[in-house]
Parts: sequence; structure tokens; C-alpha cells
Amino acid sequence: MALGLIHIFFPKYFNWDKELKSLSLINRQMMTVHTFFIAFTVFLMGLLCLTSAKELVETVLGKKIALGFGIFWIVRLFIQFFGYSAELWKGKTFETSMHVLFSILWAYLSFVFLTIWWS
Repeated sequence: MALGLIHIFFPKYFNWDKELKSLSLINRQMMTVHTFFIAFTVFLMGLLCLTSAKELVETVLGKKIALGFGIFWIVRLFIQFFGYSAELWKGKTFETSMHVLFSILWAYLSFVFLTIWWS
């Protein structure tokens, strides 16, 4: 849920007012709307895990949902390495730390959800 909530700070942190000015209105709004829905989805995934952990682990439907979550996070892990240029983080202490931290988080979430599905 925290991961979903930190998206609130993205526009200011990434200076979207200035950075997105050169985009057309539709592209600016797509960035905002898609960021909101990614954040909302991640928040709801966390909320489901907090409120329905037993059902996710013990029911057939829960295991299917866990498989979907596992696929979501493993694709996100893949994108971490192949969707972003290493130029964005290599040689930069904070950015490299965040790259490593989030790579570990995506791998962990993938492992947890795929393990639930597999069990």
C-alpha cells in the first residue's frame, strides 16, 4: 500500500510541471492518469493482501489471484532491467541504491506470490 501511496509525490519529485510541458495535452494527461491507476492498482493489491491473506493462500481463487500478482511483479522486475536505461542509475549513489532496493523488492514479491500459487 505504501508503494501505491508514494506515487502521490511523483509529479513534484520528477518535476512533471516543467518536464511534461512539451508533450501534447493527451500525452500529459495519459502520464497523470496512468500513474494514478498504477498507484491505485498497487494500493489495492496491498489492501487485498492485508485483508484477505488467508483466502489468497488457501483457496483456488486466491491462488489464481496470487499467480496474477506474481506475473505482475516478475514482469515489473524484467522492466527494471530492460525497460529503463542503466544511464539513469549507474554511477549515481542514490539512484543505484533505489535500483537495487526496488529490484530486490520486485524479486521478493514475485517469489512470494508465485510460491503461494505453486503451493
